[in-house]
Amino acid sequence: MQLVVARIGRAHGIKGEVTVEVRTDEPELRLGPGAVLATDPAATGPLTIESGRVHSGRLLLRFEGVRDRTGAEALRNTLLIAEVDPEELPEDEDEFYDHQLIDLDVVLADGTEIGRITEISHLPSQDLFIVERPDGSEVMIPFVEEIVTSIDLEEQRAVITPPPGLIDESEAVVASSRDEETGDSASGGDAQASGDADEAPKGDA
Repeated sequence: MQLVVARIGRAHGIKGEVTVEVRTDEPELRLGPGAVLATDPAATGPLTIESGRVHSGRLLLRFEGVRDRTGAEALRNTLLIAEVDPEELPEDEDEFYDHQLIDLDVVLADGTEIGRITEISHLPSQDLFIVERPDGSEVMIPFVEEIVTSIDLEEQRAVITPPPGLIDESEAVVASSRDEETGDSASGGDAQASGDADEAPKGDA
C-alpha cells in the first residue's frame, strides 16, 4: 500500500537541497538516507534520498542525482510516496495512518451521526478530518484531542465533542450573541469571558 509521506517545497541553496512538507509521523523511518520513494507525478521518480538535515525547523533533503538549484526547483510540489505494509501500525497507540482513518464514521458522544471521513488534510499546525455529511456537504474537523475524543478502529468510528459552530454555524451565531448580551448587561463579566477564551479549542497543523 502506498502512502504520501511528504511534499517537496522550494529549493534551498545551490547544491540540490529542497525543503519538504512532512506528512508522516515517522520521518526518520520514511525519509531517511537510502529511502527510495515513488512520486506524483510518477515521471519525476523514483527518488532516492541521499541525505537529510533540519534547518530552522524545516527538514531539508538531497536526492541522488540532484546536484544544483535548477534540478531541485524542478522537483517542487512533487509528492513523495512510500510503500507501506497495510498490516503495519504506528509505534504510538495514539497515532494512526491515513488509511486507517479514511471511511470511519464520525459521531457525537450520544451516537448522533455526523458523517464519514473521506480525506485527511495535513496542515503545518495540525491535521484535519474532511468529513462528508449525509446531505453531501463537507465539514472540516481538527484532529486534536479536545475535539476528537476517541478513535475506535474495531467499531470503525471516531467520536467527537465539537465546540459550538464547528458542525452547525447557527450555533456559533447564537453563542456570539449571548456573549455580547452578557458583556453589555454585567460589568463583572470580563473574568468569565477570559476564562472561556482560555478553554477554547486549538485552531488550525
